[in-house]
Amino acid sequence: MAAPTQLVSTSLLSDGLVILAAAGIVIPLFARFRITPVIGFILVGILVGPFGLGKAALDYPWLHFVTISDPHRLEPFAEFGIVLLLFSVGLELSFKRLWAMRAAVFGLGSKELFGSAALIAVVLMALDNSLATAAALGLALALSSTALVLRIADQNTPVGRAALAMLLFEDIALVPILFLLSALGRDGENAGLGPMLRTLGLGALVVAVLLVAGKVVLPRLFDQAARTKSPELFFAVSLLVVILASLATGAVGLSPIVGALIAGLLIAETEYNGEVEHMIAPFKGLALGVFLLTVGMGLDLSVIWARLGEVLLAAALVLGSKAIVTAVLLRMSGARLSTSTETGILLASPSETTLIVLGAAQAGKLIVPAAAQFWEIVTALGLTVTPILAIGGRWLARRVDMAGHLAADDTLADEHAIVVGCGRVGRLVAEMLREHGQAYVAIDIDPELVKAARADGLIARFADASRSDALERLGLGDATAVIFTMDEPVAVQRHVRRLRTAHPDLPIIARARDASHAAALYRAGASHAVPETLESSLQLSEAVLVDLGVAMGPVIASIHEKRDQLRAQIMEEGNLLAKPQLKSAGLRERPS
Repeated sequence: MAAPTQLVSTSLLSDGLVILAAAGIVIPLFARFRITPVIGFILVGILVGPFGLGKAALDYPWLHFVTISDPHRLEPFAEFGIVLLLFSVGLELSFKRLWAMRAAVFGLGSKELFGSAALIAVVLMALDNSLATAAALGLALALSSTALVLRIADQNTPVGRAALAMLLFEDIALVPILFLLSALGRDGENAGLGPMLRTLGLGALVVAVLLVAGKVVLPRLFDQAARTKSPELFFAVSLLVVILASLATGAVGLSPIVGALIAGLLIAETEYNGEVEHMIAPFKGLALGVFLLTVGMGLDLSVIWARLGEVLLAAALVLGSKAIVTAVLLRMSGARLSTSTETGILLASPSETTLIVLGAAQAGKLIVPAAAQFWEIVTALGLTVTPILAIGGRWLARRVDMAGHLAADDTLADEHAIVVGCGRVGRLVAEMLREHGQAYVAIDIDPELVKAARADGLIARFADASRSDALERLGLGDATAVIFTMDEPVAVQRHVRRLRTAHPDLPIIARARDASHAAALYRAGASHAVPETLESSLQLSEAVLVDLGVAMGPVIASIHEKRDQLRAQIMEEGNLLAKPQLKSAGLRERPS
């Protein structure tokens, strides 16, 4: 008995070695060339999987130590990665924002899913497939990858918000789709409306219980965990919440990722959401890497090569149909042409849940095993090219953007500040920079705000700060400072962290909602974080003191002193030592 146990243990250790080695090599290597590590993990999966080095391991046993011995053993970890991804999406959302998205989720999302499914089904019927088979394949292939798209897209951009709305509807619709395929199948007499309604009813009850229990229990639970000052306990409580919520929705037939999303939304309403997101991030990234490895391991390059023409034609059918439907629907809903184009291409690939639906269709005898295997290959190939589609979509979006004329002919100074945001705060900052002779450029993703700023004589350009190359094109390397003025706490914190990593000496000034957010921005690397609540309180105090007859000089001096004192407290809360102030690291004079 000892020998098989030892063999299994060794296999698990070798699998773990391959996964950790892949993460250690892929992430820094691809980051150096500014390529998403998604592609790297999939390529490593092809290499170490049963159709790569796994074949050679039959003749060279030592290769077992650098291959995945049993790909199916990784599937639970891959599913856990998707669960953590949806949990992190929930942390970045809020119930208010989700409620505001309801029209996009159930309106635009339903049109995109069923419109894409219908178009794919029509083409398949034209290729001599039956109505039931075409419908099953259409619904399966119309799904888009939640794991990859949300890993690539920034949910604080128009593209990310549109993609999130559609993906949320697809995740909700998965259960009804599986019941529908069961009803359409040859064993459909065993399935009906009753079981589906019972599952949906139980699911609604579980979701309601989670919402009520989460509102009451979670704040107290995390408060007690925080008081212990034990990071291990805090992390364990975070995992406990997401796993319990996922198990609860999974137990009644809903997707576990629905529970994970709800858990994230509930924690987002507490004051501990930032800390939880920070602790979960590394594990989410590694678990998603495992999922991507399993995608790569499912690709048999020899089979693809033998049926290359058929595979490419099928992939083109799926990608083209979904991209066209998504782009047209977004354009009809009022989205900019660039947003419609990029989102359509980004959502064009099939999904990891496509494999689940294909399995249900095969079980219902709607498609034969050979056809299911073929479409599984097409799905895996589509998942593999998703990052390339994302890059191509961004490139094409920049070319077709009708707001391109907003990129004015203003010649930027060699050294200038970059003001991110052309709203009320951003325009005021730009006006003050202009008044004091400082070179600058203000940017915004909203073309109307850019037009308004330019109409007022400000130097403003259309650009998306969430894209890594946008600020580089504006001369980030020579920038005197970058000032974030948007009221988007999560996005600003992410931008600050990314910029500080790439540019350690760059002065970064950021608008914060309150002292807690300012402390988080300091931890992310901001040179200065200015809480709105702090400044409004100081201005109110100044007005009161002057109206009461206190001399202006002492009032201004005391306000400055109080501001420095509060700033020091915030920086201390952010676990920072004293940092250089703006005047010592900041804006340089405009060249004469």
